[in-house]
Amino acid sequence: MNFKPWKLTLLAALSVSGSAALAQNTSTAQKAIDLERYSEARSTLLKQGGSVESNYELGRLYQMRDMSDSAAYYFNRIPLNQKDPVTMVAAGRAALAQNKTAEAQIQFDNAVKASKGKDAKVYTMIAQAYAESNITDITKALTYVDAAQKLNKGKDDPALMIARGDIYLKTEQGGGEAMNSYERATMADPNNVKAYVRKGQLNVRARSYNEAKTNFDKAISLDPNYAPAYNYLAETYYFAGRYDDALAQFQKYSSLAEKSPATDIKNASFLYLTKKYPEALVEIDKALVSNPNDLTMNRLRAYSLYETGKNDEALAAMQKYMQLASAGNKVITEDNVYYGKMLIKGGKTSEGAAIIKKAIAADPKKATELQNELAQAYLAAKDYPNAIATYKTRMAATNGGELTDKVYLGRAYEMNGQYAQADSLYGLVVKERPTYVPGYQMRARANANIDKDSKQGLAKPYYEKYIEVASGADAAKYKSGLIEANKYLGSYYLFTKNDKTASLPYWQQVLALDPADAQAKTAVDEITKPKAASKAPVKRK
Repeated sequence: MNFKPWKLTLLAALSVSGSAALAQNTSTAQKAIDLERYSEARSTLLKQGGSVESNYELGRLYQMRDMSDSAAYYFNRIPLNQKDPVTMVAAGRAALAQNKTAEAQIQFDNAVKASKGKDAKVYTMIAQAYAESNITDITKALTYVDAAQKLNKGKDDPALMIARGDIYLKTEQGGGEAMNSYERATMADPNNVKAYVRKGQLNVRARSYNEAKTNFDKAISLDPNYAPAYNYLAETYYFAGRYDDALAQFQKYSSLAEKSPATDIKNASFLYLTKKYPEALVEIDKALVSNPNDLTMNRLRAYSLYETGKNDEALAAMQKYMQLASAGNKVITEDNVYYGKMLIKGGKTSEGAAIIKKAIAADPKKATELQNELAQAYLAAKDYPNAIATYKTRMAATNGGELTDKVYLGRAYEMNGQYAQADSLYGLVVKERPTYVPGYQMRARANANIDKDSKQGLAKPYYEKYIEVASGADAAKYKSGLIEANKYLGSYYLFTKNDKTASLPYWQQVLALDPADAQAKTAVDEITKPKAASKAPVKRK
């Protein structure tokens, strides 16, 4: 997972001028930004009439929304005052928003000089400015952190520690120092919601999902109305593969989050991620009413239509999306993969495969993953020879492939009528994972196709084994498979072996699983029907 640190708010009340009412309103706006209620925050700040505080927070608000020009505009609305370090920090932030790092450093150093280098809060503001920017070179930023820490005489300030952690997260190897910083923030303030959220996000980055959940749960326990924590907890469940839990948490987030087009887009995106494709389409179409050219929604509309089996509509939606994305050079690898899959499913196999192969060549790191997508597309198009060839290539590149590769390749062989090859692969599957219940059914079916008249009984041992493992695992889950297995064995003994006694229990078991099964009723009636009494011969006179 690509992890991008979420933007943070200023956590401490900074030494800026203004009335108590203004300070209270600014604090309210800061809280709204923290909760990602940007429209509410903007409305509150605009009512303040262009004060230093309101312009500063408006600049931060637009930075949170990745609108750098607007962020710079509001930071630059604050007149420079050589006696007020905050105005110089604002000027530095305006420069950072526009990636003018050298100019930003000049303004930040001027702010330090104005405070005579003795105000830790000024250093903290500068550290936060770097933390909330897109600047990835952290060398200069850390000097301000160290200076603030020195003035704090080694006592950890939560706001500074969180900024320090976010700064370290801008580097590939900074996870350890980042976690150390967030830990120090929670030790300095055990009730700091944001610090626990940051720890949780870092846990997700490290795929430590249990630890992530613990930290998000802690944040929620401290502030049950802290909407972003539910969003991040939902993401944690998503990455852990717990989609129902993920959706439940996201719905909690939606109930607390600001109602806005951005929230609608996030809701639609999350429904798509959790594979709720029909529901996602409803929300996507709502979002497109207010913004017909939204790139993400047009992309997910095409994807979701494909996933719901509406390939013709998906192709039309994809072609519209590709026009929008191409104009802004926004086409991503997954777009070409989906487009290729749609074309293959629509009968344009060569054209679709060429697009996916081009995506594979352009993104070698995803080659094995994309080969799987290509193979799945061939399967969906019933092009089994190409699916087989693709899976074999993928498995050769990954030291024999994963369990799922063997299953899919076996399935492709089976659909192509190559039952012996399929059985061989399914044999490897159950050998590798004896608890994989469907594997025994796969072997049974492959052997049933090899021995179509059942005279050799090739499928018999595998259906028997399937009944054994499926009944012991979860009979309700494997109901249809158990019916299939019992019918095969019942038929085998009845018709191949002419052994009604051995056949009867299997048909009775089918009726226990499905009392309405007509075939089983007929078989039981036939087997248990009393023999007609023989008549004595009539004597002739």
